[in-house]
Amino acid sequence: MIADRWGVTDDDIARPYPCDEFVTDPALQAWRGVTVEAPIAAVWPWVVQVRLAPYSYDWIDNLGRRSPRELVGLPDPVAGQHFTTAGGRRLGKIVSVEPGSQMTAGIMGAYMSYLLVPQGQRTRLLLKVVMRTNRLVALGVSIGDLIMARRQLLNLKQLAERDRH
Repeated sequence: MIADRWGVTDDDIARPYPCDEFVTDPALQAWRGVTVEAPIAAVWPWVVQVRLAPYSYDWIDNLGRRSPRELVGLPDPVAGQHFTTAGGRRLGKIVSVEPGSQMTAGIMGAYMSYLLVPQGQRTRLLLKVVMRTNRLVALGVSIGDLIMARRQLLNLKQLAERDRH
């Protein structure tokens, strides 16, 4: 599918993701990834903070409100909590969490897993999105997600690298 991969390797795609447990026979499978020059301990708090704001293009999906640029010390998420906030509205639900390792959520019929993979003092921050839908919708979601998820992961990378010490 067009736009189903960005920043990922064959190994990243081959690994299991918790979101796969929530959607059988998905029409959409999309993988995104970045390498963060910071340990998991510096990356995880930013992934957790996605509950406050989308961290992508704020002018599009957050009604111009800037995603926080400082950590606010959120506790680890738990299944059942809201997933993110966009434009002042809480959206989605967290369905699975392993603190410091993965957070999986469902939103608008899609499920997504943020996976943190240690690489020494670096972290591989991976995102997989799965959805059961028709192929035309899957294509549109894949393209839109590529744009927004790419920006989100790059923003989280930049913030974690800034705060890595």
